[in-house]
Amino acid sequence: MEEPTEDPGQKTDQAQFEALISAVAVQRDKSAFETLFVRFGPRIKGMMLGSGASQDLAEDLMQEVMLTVWRKAALYAPERGTVSTWIFTIARNARIDRLRRQPVQPYVDVETVSIASDAPSAEAEMITGQRGELVREALQRLPKEQRDVIELAFNQYMPQSEIARKLDLPIGTVKSRTRLAYKKLKENLEDLR
Repeated sequence: MEEPTEDPGQKTDQAQFEALISAVAVQRDKSAFETLFVRFGPRIKGMMLGSGASQDLAEDLMQEVMLTVWRKAALYAPERGTVSTWIFTIARNARIDRLRRQPVQPYVDVETVSIASDAPSAEAEMITGQRGELVREALQRLPKEQRDVIELAFNQYMPQSEIARKLDLPIGTVKSRTRLAYKKLKENLEDLR
């Protein structure tokens, strides 16, 4: 069995990142730090946004992480992992620390909380019923071949390719009938807006 080959570009990046971290740690090289910031800053911000942080919080955390990289560059140990792993570990820890520092919401007595009912009002139910009837009437006014396509798409949740197979039609025909049906339904249901 052949062993997986390592990406030479990855090794070059790692060596470059190690050299940059070393320059920051030993010489406080601002240019090296800027290169790291440009490389990792947007990725850290993206990671924060992906974990549910707001734009402002993601920006703050990214700044905090990169400041930590500047201050603690001498603590990086290549034998313990790559530079990117080290930086993203700092980012993860910063996010966790920020969550821990957020004020805890006090418990509220359940008996004092009033919750609005999810049940629709009688008026809303009447309007929904009327709209449903108008939609059914508009569907009945469609030509049978268009109505068949729409009913399969919406009642049976069929994709157009499956509708084409079931009705033994070319996919283009199904798409055309769907488009025409939408146009006619839109015209017939203008009053609902």
